[in-house]
Amino acid sequence: MKLLAPSVLMCIAAAPFALAKLPPLSADAQIKADEAKAKAAWTDKVSAYQLCKAMDRSVQAYFKTAKSAGKETHAPLPTPACADPGPYVSAAASAAKPLEAAGAHSPAETAKGPPSSKATQAQLQGAKK
Repeated sequence: MKLLAPSVLMCIAAAPFALAKLPPLSADAQIKADEAKAKAAWTDKVSAYQLCKAMDRSVQAYFKTAKSAGKETHAPLPTPACADPGPYVSAAASAAKPLEAAGAHSPAETAKGPPSSKATQAQLQGAKK
């Protein structure tokens, strides 16, 4: 009981700090937060799709065992087909410019000789020693 009053007072004193407003996110942090939100939504869609497929398999197994046991079954209720969400595509990757439009340089030239030789730098450049 002696510890209850001070702990309650400490909680009341800390309440304004808990309710303080945080500064807005930077642009990079906002992009990362949006990306995380999109990935979480896609993960939820994948989970729903997997659950739908599992329910379809269990219904098929039930009808198969009921039919083999000679039980009378009714037609299943019509349900919408399972919608596959497809692979995850990040918004940043889809918004990225193609390599040609991004100002990329040409690939390095193919080597014409071995990487090391006994020739001096002046000989390689065609200048006199």
